[in-house]
Amino acid sequence: MQFIETRGNDSSRSPEKTFSAAILSPMASFGGLYVPNTLPHLGIAFLEAHRDADYRTLARDVLAEFEVDIDPTSLEEALAQYDNFDDPENPVPVVRVQDDLYVSELYHGPTRAFKDMALQPFGVILSRLAQQRDENYLILAATSGDTGPATLETFKNRPNIQVACLYPDGGTSDVQRLQMVTEDAPNLKVIGIHGNFDDAQLALKRLLGSEGFRARLQDRHIHLSAANSVNFGRIIFQQIYHIHSYLELVRQGAIELGEKVYLDVPSGNFGNALGAYYAMKMGLPVEKILVASNRNNILTSLINTGAYDMRDRNLISTTSPAMDILKSSNIERVLHDLFGPGRTRELMEQLDRENHYRLDEDELQQLQQVFAADYCDDEQGKRYIRSAFESGYLMDPHTATCFSAHESCRTKPLKTIVYSTAEWTKFSPTIANALTGENDAHDIDALASIAKTANTHIPARIKALFDMPVVQDTVIDKEDIEREVLSFLK
Repeated sequence: MQFIETRGNDSSRSPEKTFSAAILSPMASFGGLYVPNTLPHLGIAFLEAHRDADYRTLARDVLAEFEVDIDPTSLEEALAQYDNFDDPENPVPVVRVQDDLYVSELYHGPTRAFKDMALQPFGVILSRLAQQRDENYLILAATSGDTGPATLETFKNRPNIQVACLYPDGGTSDVQRLQMVTEDAPNLKVIGIHGNFDDAQLALKRLLGSEGFRARLQDRHIHLSAANSVNFGRIIFQQIYHIHSYLELVRQGAIELGEKVYLDVPSGNFGNALGAYYAMKMGLPVEKILVASNRNNILTSLINTGAYDMRDRNLISTTSPAMDILKSSNIERVLHDLFGPGRTRELMEQLDRENHYRLDEDELQQLQQVFAADYCDDEQGKRYIRSAFESGYLMDPHTATCFSAHESCRTKPLKTIVYSTAEWTKFSPTIANALTGENDAHDIDALASIAKTANTHIPARIKALFDMPVVQDTVIDKEDIEREVLSFLK
């Protein structure tokens, strides 16, 4: 399978790339992204054949349908990373929470967040490709809290790889920050910036697109790639758990094979929802994808009105910080699939230039055939957390946003799969406040409160973070990022 560019080709590079080439160099012409030129069809026959398949088998066979140019040994090593999850036989449990609502728990990997689902195998593949080519790579990552720890975890001490990870200082939970700043592998650099996630992501994209920066890396014999979901190497793995979750409902007897469901996704940068979109396009029986936002509800506005408008809007800090994003990268891939490269380039360049664009009525109708959207504010989210806990389920504030979309966006009495993107340990002050009314300023106090209230234990790996030394203490202005990264590479 070949990959093409969302904004068309500028004639300075090949109009098509293999999967390996697209993930090694993820930025395309005119600042666009890479997408498959076609999608495989995974219809009822494929689902039936995998009714009882384990997760690794399903993943292997989905990747085979994409015809990825990764050698079998590397692929098997990559998929073996799921053996490091809580239950190697079932790395993604799907739990019934209400009669018609099931939660797909994507957080059972080493950093306790859904980013492990894609980044654990992705790190193996990219490092193996670098070794096979005898090339050295700088991997850039920008994080709102979970991509960073997962990126550092998968790439630490891997040959031919160095990582520079950008995070907004003060914009993550204590646990997320500690997961990054206590990493001491020599090939990792963690950089806090004065700003928010949008600033970090913009800096990443500018470095990825900067010929001058690339030239300075070339002087050091280093190539450039990225771990954010701008890289399709992330997205290809994020399709698999949607298929797995559907088959889990079949296995549990909640639905019949072929019966449609709603997929309810908490979304900021839209990579998780994009994985659902591609799974639906490939044949997964989905009625609609429900996009849940927090008060930074720019995606709700786009899907409900056709307007993507960042003018006169400032990013709001919420209790679901991984979704505190205004410029959502992966919407571009949906626009390309629906409207083609010409219109996508027009819309994205207008957004870059004027901070807004608007779909016409026909385009909006096409978008709404697939997506519905709503948002949830902080107080609503805490009420959902408390209500779910009273029914026996402990969840984080990102998962809670999905309960609002579940209530408001469905038009048919179909089962809903909600995607839980983080363990309760990652955002404990909000959860403790929802459960007990306490206002703990620090995660360690909130973790103890929740453990007592819920009669559970704090995972050893999380508890140990608070006793580990901080070794990554760099915090800089965003204008100094390039200089800091180049200094690390010396």
